[in-house]
Amino acid sequence: MSFRNIYRLLHKEFDLLLFLRDKTNQNILKNIKAFISIIRPLNCLITFSTIIVACLICTDLIDYQLFLIAGLSGALVNAGGNIINDYFDIEIDKINRPDRPLPSGSMSLKTALSLYLYTTLFAFVIVYNINLFAFAIVIVTSVMMFLYSYKLKGIPLVGNIVVSFFTGLAFLFGSVIVGNIYCGIIPAVFAFLISLMRELVKDIEDIEGDKSVRISTYPIKYGIESSVKLISAIGVILMISTTIPFLLKIYNWYYFIFVSLVVNSLLVFTVHTLKNNTSQKSLRLVSNLLKLGMVFGVIAIFIGTKL
Repeated sequence: MSFRNIYRLLHKEFDLLLFLRDKTNQNILKNIKAFISIIRPLNCLITFSTIIVACLICTDLIDYQLFLIAGLSGALVNAGGNIINDYFDIEIDKINRPDRPLPSGSMSLKTALSLYLYTTLFAFVIVYNINLFAFAIVIVTSVMMFLYSYKLKGIPLVGNIVVSFFTGLAFLFGSVIVGNIYCGIIPAVFAFLISLMRELVKDIEDIEGDKSVRISTYPIKYGIESSVKLISAIGVILMISTTIPFLLKIYNWYYFIFVSLVVNSLLVFTVHTLKNNTSQKSLRLVSNLLKLGMVFGVIAIFIGTKL
């Protein structure tokens, strides 16, 4: 079946405009706000930017149209993953994040599922003609994201590793797009490690809601103290690892200075903060700082290869 036929088939069952025509909520601006919230635009932007940067650092041939298509497909997969995660997490979010679109009632489950299918399908369509390997990565990633939200996230540490792997995969995806997969390995490893730290922090933050629905995450099974130690150990490994590309002369001095002064300093601060305070406010701060660290890490790698 062609993508056009698949689209027509889904269009009969799921109306993309349903969200804006929901009779229970005539406020279009409020609906749009809920849509923006559920896709987590900052996460999508980070994925988009990561893939663009991966393309740029892995080739000297600039093809902006190709890069933008690759980045958009990754952002759409990320958006779909965020939506389906909220879909399955609605009971947990009623406790941990009651202001989210689904538990707050500003978006229905049916609408969320419709939006998930559309974003994911659109990602398939736009990446289909790039190359077979890239297309396969998008399909496998989408399937694994669904399985993560449905089942894998309830397995201690396994779910965290799966999500972190997806984060690193964005770099590999970008390198595959330009036909230079080996170039994406080092940044993929860095992205995996910092994402794994953040996923564990989020599990500590969500511990009460996860307990209520009997999800056995690493912090629930082994305790907060053990989780903080694991996060700290991963942080140390990451900071040591960031020096290796410089020592091997893969990245330049600009990379080393930026990653040392900005990225690693941020990692030290987050680990120190986490060791001294695991309140909800502190955990949210650390989570956001690690997300910022991902952005700075991308910048470091870019200047390390292009300046």
